[in-house]
Amino acid sequence: MLPFIKMHGAGNDFVVLDGRVTKPALAPEAIRKIADRRRGVGCDQLIIIEPDGAGADAFMRILNSDGSESGACGNATRCVAALLAEESGARHVSIRTAGGLLQAEILGPGLVEVDMGPPHLEWGDVPLASPADTLHLPLSLGPVSDPAACSMGNPHATFFIEDFAHLPIETIGPMLEKNRIFPERANIGFAKIESPSRIRLRVWERGAGLTLACGSGACATLVNAHRRGLTGRQAVVEMDGGELLITWTQAGHVLMRGPAVTAFAGEIPESL
Repeated sequence: MLPFIKMHGAGNDFVVLDGRVTKPALAPEAIRKIADRRRGVGCDQLIIIEPDGAGADAFMRILNSDGSESGACGNATRCVAALLAEESGARHVSIRTAGGLLQAEILGPGLVEVDMGPPHLEWGDVPLASPADTLHLPLSLGPVSDPAACSMGNPHATFFIEDFAHLPIETIGPMLEKNRIFPERANIGFAKIESPSRIRLRVWERGAGLTLACGSGACATLVNAHRRGLTGRQAVVEMDGGELLITWTQAGHVLMRGPAVTAFAGEIPESL
C-alpha cells in the first residue's frame, strides 16, 4: 500500500506522495490508473515530493493525469509548501521543480503565496516551433484567434474572448494544445477581461484537460493581459474552482496567492 494525501488549490486537485525516503516507481499506466476519477483516487496531477540535493527544502515532481511530466504547477506548489511548512513550522519554504526554484510564503491557515519567478517571453523559451511574435501568435481555430504566449516554467497560450457562451473548449482545447506551433504542447487559456483588475479564466491543461483551476495559467494570463494593455500588473483571476490573486511585480517576478487545502489521506492499493 502506498500512502497519499489528497489536496487541492481552488479545485485543481492532486494526489501527493512522499518520496523523500523511498521514491515510488510509477509507470505512466499506473499514474493514469491512480488519476482515474471512477476507478482510482482521481486527480488532475500526481505529485511526488523528493529530496533536493541543491539546497531547496524539497524537489516536487509533477506528473499529469495522462502520465506525462510537467515543469510547473502553481496550485500544487502552494499545496506542497503548506505540507512542508506544517512539518517544519517554517513560514518560508523553497521548492525546486523541473521548471526552476520557487519560493513560497505561508500567509495564514490554508493561504500561501508563491513567487513563480519571471515569465519567459521569447519564442524559443515558450517554446514555439519557429520564430514568432509571442504577443500575437498566428494561430486560430473556430471562434478563437490571436493568442499571446509565454512560459511560466511550462508553455502557455492565452486567447482573449468576449464570452464563454457556446465556446467549445473541450473540442478545440485538445486541438490547440497539440498544434504544431507548440513542439512540447501547451496549456491553452481562454480569458475574459472583466475589468483592469479582474479576469475570468478557463484553462485546457496540457496532459490533464479542462481543470477547475490552473495556477501557472492564471500567472500567464495576467502577464499576457498586461502586455496587451488590458489589465494592470495585479488582478484577481477567477476560475471555475475559485480565485487567485496574481501580481506581476515591477522587479519582473510573478506572485500567486491562493488556497491550499487538504481533502483527505489514504493508501493506494498495489492493484493501481
